[in-house]
Amino acid sequence: MIETIFLIIAIILLFIFIYRINTGDNVYKFVINRVTTVYDKYAPYSFKIVREKVKELGQEFTPRQYAIQIAIFSVGSAVVSYLYFYSLIWCIVYILVAIMIIPYLSYLRCKRLYSEFIFEQIQVYTTNTIMEFATTQSFVKSLEGVYESGVLEDPVKSDVKTMIDMAYRNGTINESIDFMSEKYDFYIVKNMHQLFYQITNEGARDASESLENMSLDIDMLVEGVYRDRLDRATFHKKFLQFGIVLYLMIMLVQFLLGTETYIEMLNNWYVQILLHLIIIINTYFILAGEKFYNENVGAE
Repeated sequence: MIETIFLIIAIILLFIFIYRINTGDNVYKFVINRVTTVYDKYAPYSFKIVREKVKELGQEFTPRQYAIQIAIFSVGSAVVSYLYFYSLIWCIVYILVAIMIIPYLSYLRCKRLYSEFIFEQIQVYTTNTIMEFATTQSFVKSLEGVYESGVLEDPVKSDVKTMIDMAYRNGTINESIDFMSEKYDFYIVKNMHQLFYQITNEGARDASESLENMSLDIDMLVEGVYRDRLDRATFHKKFLQFGIVLYLMIMLVQFLLGTETYIEMLNNWYVQILLHLIIIINTYFILAGEKFYNENVGAE
């Protein structure tokens, strides 16, 4: 364990060194500025839009939170890799790999937050359009009422404005409906648009009951999505706990074999490969779980 202690001390000294050479500038901002430079150069354009919206919503991690995350990943990977290999070199390698995973986790988190935001906006869009239609009896006028009410935010607000412009330019709602249904592939969006298409183009006489049933369907769907979100959060917490326990199973192996016997086994190359495979497979398992947790939010 002496090497682990020295490694932790080295990380702390590196942190202090960076802080000292950046006098007058917050060390967290220094680190994040360097990361942001790389991010702006290589990140996909679509993800930049997502991240900007997350920042606008005030849910982006602060530099301090990123620094804490880096410290936790570094210490955690150092402890785990040392328990597996009793090697300072492998500690450093796995620390670097763990830090490199953080941007991917940030990417998944931003996508989840953005998906949740979009779903909430779609809920507002569909619910308020139905309510407006009950008064105006016109799909386009309903869209104008929702747009002008200020309940929507971009990008959905801009897309509703595009729908309105399309409807006035073409004299029909067909292109507007196709545009919105294609961009937001939600069950509630397609069903509402189909209903308004029938009312407008096929001349349905009394759609009040259908609209009321659709409002109930939206409420039930939203309730189901939020329940699923809570279930996912609970599962996610237990999943991470299970993943950490799998990493630490090596402690049980050493307890059963004895530490000295285990260290002797490390001299065999195939044992080293097996241990690396265990770490890689368990890490893949955890990352796959993270991907599942952060994707398909609001999916129907």
